[in-house]
Amino acid sequence: MSETPQSADLIVFGGTGDLSMRKLFPALYHCDRDGRLAPETRIIAMSRGGLDDADFRGKVDAEVRGSVPVDDLDTWQRFLDRLHHVSVDISGEDATGWAALTALLAGHEQRSRVFYLASPPMTFGPFCRELHRAGLVTPASRVVLEKPLGRDLASAQRINDEVGAIFDEEQIYRIDHYLGKETVQNLLVLRFANAFLEPIWNSLWIDHVQITVAETVGTPGRRGYYDHAGALRDMVQNHLLQLLCLVAMEPPSRNDRESIRDEKVKVLESLRAITGGEVDRFTVRGQYTAGESGGVQVPGYLDEPDNTAPTDASHRVETFAAIRAEVKNWRWAGVPFYLRTGKRMPDRYSEIVVQFKDVPHSIFPGSTPNRLVLRLQPSEGIKLHIMAKEPGAGEVALKPVPLSLSFAETFTTRVPEAYERLLMDVLTGNPTLFMRRDEVAAAWRWIDPILGAWESYGTAPEPYPAGSSGPAGAHELVSRSDRAWHEEYPA
Repeated sequence: MSETPQSADLIVFGGTGDLSMRKLFPALYHCDRDGRLAPETRIIAMSRGGLDDADFRGKVDAEVRGSVPVDDLDTWQRFLDRLHHVSVDISGEDATGWAALTALLAGHEQRSRVFYLASPPMTFGPFCRELHRAGLVTPASRVVLEKPLGRDLASAQRINDEVGAIFDEEQIYRIDHYLGKETVQNLLVLRFANAFLEPIWNSLWIDHVQITVAETVGTPGRRGYYDHAGALRDMVQNHLLQLLCLVAMEPPSRNDRESIRDEKVKVLESLRAITGGEVDRFTVRGQYTAGESGGVQVPGYLDEPDNTAPTDASHRVETFAAIRAEVKNWRWAGVPFYLRTGKRMPDRYSEIVVQFKDVPHSIFPGSTPNRLVLRLQPSEGIKLHIMAKEPGAGEVALKPVPLSLSFAETFTTRVPEAYERLLMDVLTGNPTLFMRRDEVAAAWRWIDPILGAWESYGTAPEPYPAGSSGPAGAHELVSRSDRAWHEEYPA
């Protein structure tokens, strides 16, 4: 069990929203159940809900209890007793909520105050200004910003300026929950705690890398949001680029708060810019149409049930994105990184595939290159595909077989959810797995030219049927260099 952190007040703005109920409160309950929250730690939800503490605890009991394994009612009740609710008007026109929060926090100034903004990014600046106006920001305060941080570099800089006017950079935690996944942590251990991989972790031995985040869900009820986000902003700019950084980064000099983030920034700054006519050559955007998903007929993006009719933006937004990226440095020169994400795909999974080159001279027929597959979800684990001889007399017959590490089968302890790890890092003041301001800016500088080109086209994305593996252009992206996506490899 990890060391119990100091007492803290965790204030969640947007505390009755979907993210809080599905992710944050279940994660906090697990932290409490495992003894990782100090006894005095309180969880204060802020929303426009008009709830008192009892109402809010009843809401959490009704909506969260069924999604977590409550095998000890005393522990569950202890968790509920930590919960409080404050109704607040973010516009600042009604100061009643801010006065109530001030009263609730009074006398506990020595505690760490963590303000978690589980709300749209346009609220980040106003919320921080109201905190400052109410005198609630202390030297021990921290603020957590959920993604997406802006729509482009300019808006991200504007948000960072607004938050940075109230909080110092070391107090700001920009969260990407993919960095809290167990397999992502194991990627760093695999690379930097094992001597056999580092000598071959370069362009001499690696042919290419694939990073895929596939979802089976569509966007029912969320088209209003997704019309202005799209897969590139929603997934590539944060999740996929963060995974690329961890694969491509140089070994840091230390496992400390800044060394890892320094190396990630260097990767982002080394990405070859994709501009002008190269956008058509190295990127693909798609939008799902009606099809069969999970054995059920589902509508296309434009026909998803929503409370708003499709707009011009609806016809142009991408629900699928694929990119051929390159890291222009000595280690990775000439190695393509294929990034891919989409909705209404055949399966839900996230994985990193490192495809090695073939042996320089094969003396056996039927040999295929080695692959390292890191599965982030579901069934987190690592597989190294090697060649082995099939048992039997006569001619040597080869077969690719996996050396497999399943976290669930290998370790008896429960694999924690990503938000558990990241919430505990915030409470203990460890920013290693959170994005620094220069990291966010570097990612947007690479994404912006692609966004600009796509938005200038005025044409619809390439259609692909729901339940398929994406538009034909995504397959052409890899096949033109005689490669294939991982699911298309021979077994």
